[in-house]
Amino acid sequence: MPSVFTPLRRRVLAAGAAAVSLGLLVGGCGSDDANEAAADTGAKAEAGAFPVTIESALGDAVIEKAPKRVVTLGQGSAETAIALGNVPVGIESYAWGSDESGYLPWIHDAVTKSGGTLPEQFDGGEELDIEAITELEPDVILAPWSGITQKQYDILKDIAPTVAYPDKAWSTNWDQQIEIVAKALGRPDKAKELTSKIDKQLSDAAATRPDYKNVTFSYIYTSGPGSLGVFKPEEQRVEVLSKLGLKVDPVVDTFKETEGTDSALIGLENANKLSGSDVVFTFYSDEKSREEIEAQPLYAAIPAVKKGALVHSSDQPFVTASSMINPLTVPYSIERYLPMIDKAVAEAGK
Repeated sequence: MPSVFTPLRRRVLAAGAAAVSLGLLVGGCGSDDANEAAADTGAKAEAGAFPVTIESALGDAVIEKAPKRVVTLGQGSAETAIALGNVPVGIESYAWGSDESGYLPWIHDAVTKSGGTLPEQFDGGEELDIEAITELEPDVILAPWSGITQKQYDILKDIAPTVAYPDKAWSTNWDQQIEIVAKALGRPDKAKELTSKIDKQLSDAAATRPDYKNVTFSYIYTSGPGSLGVFKPEEQRVEVLSKLGLKVDPVVDTFKETEGTDSALIGLENANKLSGSDVVFTFYSDEKSREEIEAQPLYAAIPAVKKGALVHSSDQPFVTASSMINPLTVPYSIERYLPMIDKAVAEAGK
């Protein structure tokens, strides 16, 4: 399945997970914040921002002047660029999470409501459409949260300065990504504002849900019947829930991390170890998958699942948005997420 689950799809669930990442993006505002961010068009670079050199694990990008034609790969960079006032001319397509417009809805709404031109979309991942990127004549290619390979990078850097990930593929923290994108676009001070705004959205939401502080949770995923994985505390989905005041079930720290995934594959046979989780979070690729997974006796016996204290979704745009923390997905996700959490907390009797 497409990039809905980037960090997970390409780092955790290589085997057939049709839906693999749910990030909990909760803040105290609606979609207007995203539109306001996107309306910041024509933004000029900050004084002394260029030339700039941005190092990455695959090579250094030397950007001589403020880019006008931006292309983004992976996840999150397009949204951050839009929030910084630079709508990309091209973005990696993300069919699984798109709506009837053919775009991720928060990108479509933010760009169209700001009067901008929607970016061209092209194939990414292993089938990266180099020709399409070349035709877009980019001034810079942003891929700090992506899985581009050294081979792909070596081709891309000859098209335009290419900003890859600083360490490993799909390992860039959300605030680090904002910082990198802002630096590449000449607006490093604006990055601090965007990061602070996201943190405030989360803290404001937490203030409206004081009961969450008494709720323990775990965030699980499967790659099909018989499998079970748990996201670790540092994973974005878990980080957001923690910022909302929910407490990670201590058992999660006892599971050995699967290298490079911010998660642990524990196997369905260990589902009983999640008995201390008041609420369990997960996602499904579709309703058929949900029924198949929840029909497994060991899965159904998890106390939170048995009580109905399960926060889940198979809505593709929502699953996609809530798998990422960035300036556009947080306001999109928040109003959809909180009622789901409230219901599960009530079913848990907390």
